[in-house]
Formats: sequence, C-alpha cells, structure tokens
Amino acid sequence: MRYDRYKARPRAAAPPEWKANTKFCYQTQGISVEGGMVSDRSIGVAGAGSIGCFVGGMFAASGRRVALLARPRVIQEIEGNGLQLTSFGGFARNIASRALTLSEDPRILGDAAVVLVTVKSADTAEMADLIASHAPADAVIVSLQNGVGNVPVLRERLPGHRVLAGMVPFNVIALGNGRFHRATSGDIIIEQDDAGSAQQLSVVGLKMQTNDNIAGVQWGKLLLNLNNAINALADLPLRQQLKQRSWRMLFADQMAEGLAAIKAAGIKPVSSTPIPASWTPHLLRLPDAVFGVLLGRTMKIDPEARSSMWEDLQRGRRTEIDYLQGVITAIADRHGLHVPLSRRIVTLIRSAEASGKGSPKLTPEQIRR
Repeated sequence: MRYDRYKARPRAAAPPEWKANTKFCYQTQGISVEGGMVSDRSIGVAGAGSIGCFVGGMFAASGRRVALLARPRVIQEIEGNGLQLTSFGGFARNIASRALTLSEDPRILGDAAVVLVTVKSADTAEMADLIASHAPADAVIVSLQNGVGNVPVLRERLPGHRVLAGMVPFNVIALGNGRFHRATSGDIIIEQDDAGSAQQLSVVGLKMQTNDNIAGVQWGKLLLNLNNAINALADLPLRQQLKQRSWRMLFADQMAEGLAAIKAAGIKPVSSTPIPASWTPHLLRLPDAVFGVLLGRTMKIDPEARSSMWEDLQRGRRTEIDYLQGVITAIADRHGLHVPLSRRIVTLIRSAEASGKGSPKLTPEQIRR
C-alpha cells in the first residue's frame, strides 16, 4: 500500500464532507484514551484491507464510529455494495457505506481516538509517518499485523503515543464487491495495559483478550504463519491441505526449523491454540484420522479458507515472506543453523511473486526439492 502523495501534506482538519458523514453513524461507545473516556471520536483503521475492513466493520456494526483509510478499489467496492461481513459460523451483516467514513487520504484519521494499524509489515514505517502527521497526539495505536518487528518501528516513529502490540489469530478472505469473510476461529489478543484497552475495544462478535507476554504470542503466531507460504504454493483450501499428511509433514518440518531458530535466539513462543508450540510438529505428523479429530477440537476452519499469502500471489501483490520464513533464515544466519526448507520456500515464493501468475500449484515433493 502506498500513500506517498500525502506525505508532504500538513496536518489539517477533516474536510466538510467527512464531518457531514458522521450524522449517519450509530451512537458511539466510550474508548479509553490516556485513562479518560471519549465518546465522540472515531476508531481509525490505517490500511483497511481484509483484516482491517472486517475488524473495522465489526466495530461499526456495534455502533462505533469508524474511519477506514483504504485503497481506492476497496472504497469503491464498499460505496457500491456496502461493507458485507460474513463468517464461518453463519454471521452476516451488511453495513451501509454512509455508516462509515471512507477515504484514501490519511487526514481521515484526524479525530481518531484509536488507530488500528493493519498494513503489511513492509509498509509499517511509511504508515507510522502518516499517523504521526495526521492522527491526534493522544491517539492509541494498536498493531494488528503479522510479524514480530512492527511495534518497535511504530514506537520509534510515534514517540508520545501509547503503542500496543496485537495478534489476530483468524483469517479473513476478500471475496470482492465489498464482502469480507472470516474463515477461521480465535480471539484477537492485545498487549495488556493499565487502561484496559482490550476490554474497551471488545464488541459483540469481536472479543479482545489480553496477554502480558505479547512478544511470545507474536512469535507463536509467526510459527503458525509459516504455513501461509506453504498454502500459497499449494493452491489448496487450508482445511483440505491440513487433512493430507504429506502437507502436514511439510508444515511440521517448517515449524521444527522455526522452533530451533528461535530457541537459539533465546525466544520462548506462546501458542495461540491450546496446543503448546513445541508439541505442534509432532501432532502434525499424526495419521490423518487422528489429526482430523484433534483439529476439529482446537480450531474452526471454513472449507474455502486460504492464507493471506495465497491471496497476495493471486492479486500480484508483494507477500510478507521476508517477515515470516525470512525471519527464520536471518536468525539461522546469525547462529550458524541449517534451515534448508525455510530457504527453499523463500526462493519459491519470490519466484512466484516475480512471475505474477499466482500460485504455482506445487506438490509437497516439488517444494522439498
């Protein structure tokens, strides 16, 4: 995502047409900001793609004012169709575009009490600079991004702001025409703070949990996200992929390399599932029938769910491979570790990015070569 043309703009009040839009919004609920409560300011979503639109839409559905900073394509879809939210559990809601504030101009963040950062990791620094220029000085910043390095970047570039780390365990698929489908289960986890920000942000259908070891939680999520690239290379729905032992063995070997690397770095991951991270490779190697029962008890997955990296390849976008397998190979380089599978997957994803032809539809054997 790129907003370069707005970088040089001075901070300014929201244009009149945005302010006029607020009359259509539902009555807001309070949000904690520096220990106080504000009821008339928005929740800004900085970089509203699949996750950002779904999360922002759930806030809007619960009556909170929401401002989506998004690409023109996303804005056009929502303006033409409303923001349509669905989920694997049967939830369905259509939020009229007039109930949202939509723009590609970062000045839309001008009255935000909270800014949710949902851009890809490579765009974090740029988005942080835009937030610094356009969001209020007292806005709370919450990172809802993949990867483990975004919060330090945000804190460095946003001094004076309260910046909280977060972890989104579920997958959201952009189905086009303004529809965003939540395809897997789990509650968002936000770094614990004295203001109780997670509790303040929890709404019906979108529960926020807290954890005082959010760094460990993010590393645990990174290990699970190593499957994103495998799924992208496979061109299979996640559930179909995980039902096949040959694919699970590949995922297990990836996780084993990741666990060895972060152990060498002195990192202790916290699992986002009931299963400890260190057990997961062993469980992935179980026979299909046994694993199927276990998966059904720990996670709900829509039959058509796929990874966000698969979607990136299909849309010809840059992936986050450098912030997933790339992190593992970087640690391995520093500690002299052998991680051939991680390196192979990085190479394959970069090749798929360069070709611009979507998923290469590889088999487990082709990936291992």
